[in-house]
Amino acid sequence: MKMFGSIGTRSLLFGVHQFLWHPLTVWLAWKELYGNPSWKETVCIALHDMGYWGKKSMDGSDGVRHPEAGAELVGRMFGEEYRQLVLGHSRSYAKLHGIDPSKLCWADKLSIKYERWWLYLPRAWASGELKEYRAVADHKRFVDKNESNRKWFEKLKEDMERQSKEETRKQHCIKSIKNTVGAKQVPVRL
Repeated sequence: MKMFGSIGTRSLLFGVHQFLWHPLTVWLAWKELYGNPSWKETVCIALHDMGYWGKKSMDGSDGVRHPEAGAELVGRMFGEEYRQLVLGHSRSYAKLHGIDPSKLCWADKLSIKYERWWLYLPRAWASGELKEYRAVADHKRFVDKNESNRKWFEKLKEDMERQSKEETRKQHCIKSIKNTVGAKQVPVRL
């Protein structure tokens, strides 16, 4: 598979981050979590992973910087708010730079809900991502390395769905509190 370039490039061409399928699943997840995305948010969804092009790893020192390419492009087109939306889609990048994960992060994580193992796993295997993802899962003791790829996928899917929904609930509560605290109080006459 090396004839198709780096693991990041293969991911975008036919892997987990395939440039047509993955944005579609992220768009569906965004719609589920937040309602229909605006056209600018849709462009961000389409471009958020373009920085994987040429990356030698998905989660290594170069892969963790993948949000920067898409963020720079949407930032030039739409401004800082959308640049931050794309930068914050990666939890690793957000943690590394001391920023909060963006709404796009949780839609990106929930997107796995729209995947089926028989479509996801062959793409992950063909691109070489599966080997890296399983090594990370084993290192974090997420799933034992002796478990099947299908078992790993089902656990990942369950975990990402749970986490994305929990985090969006937290964001909604924080936003509600900020709106309540910041709301203008009208004096009541008795």
